[in-house]
Amino acid sequence: MFRYQILIEYVGTNFRGWQIQKKGKTIQGLIQQKIFKILKEKIILIGSGRTDTGVHAIGQSAHFDCKSEIVNLDKFLKSINYFLNKDLITILKIKKRSSHFHSRFSAKMRIYKYIIINRIGGPVLEKERAWHIINKLNLQMMKKAAKKLVGTKDFSTFRASSCRAKTPIKTMKSVKVKSRNNKIEIEFQSKSFLQQQVRSMVGCLKYVGEKKWSVKKFNTVMNKKKRILCAPPAPPEGLYLARVIY
Repeated sequence: MFRYQILIEYVGTNFRGWQIQKKGKTIQGLIQQKIFKILKEKIILIGSGRTDTGVHAIGQSAHFDCKSEIVNLDKFLKSINYFLNKDLITILKIKKRSSHFHSRFSAKMRIYKYIIINRIGGPVLEKERAWHIINKLNLQMMKKAAKKLVGTKDFSTFRASSCRAKTPIKTMKSVKVKSRNNKIEIEFQSKSFLQQQVRSMVGCLKYVGEKKWSVKKFNTVMNKKKRILCAPPAPPEGLYLARVIY
């Protein structure tokens, strides 16, 4: 068997997330279909992690095993993208890997980005690619609150009720908040995340930015470890899986 890693960029708007579902179109399902069409053998595509309905990816990583070696990788890329591009998916790279490589378990760090357009006028070029917030957000307060997220903590407040993770304890390596031309970008780095964790954290940071919460209230809500206290999660259209580091 031969193992290959692929790097994927996609717009998640018209998909029911990454993972194959009984009903609805998914990223994993569509790519598997197209690889089967080219290689003439069924494969199982294993992603670095699941992205929810409507969430995008700049650098999702996945791997698959096949019986036959792919001799011309450039030709494979051109062929697969011919079928995928119309659905706003593209395979950026393909690389042969050893059997020890695993797109999910070999990952050392995952980087997510959340984009907010903070102005009165709604986005046109970035429609369904960012969260449009009209009220002016206080960036300095958001940065102070973001610092409270860094470190090894119990993130139960930001965990979806349907999350299957064994523990709510995660280590957040960094959270960066930056802004330019009314676009706010929040970057989260951690080895792994809970279901809906990033969107929930962004929803709470928005409350701080709107001055609905103080930084102290934000910290208290996080430390209470109760999901019911969490602000409404940010919508999926602003979230991007940016990079997976091995």
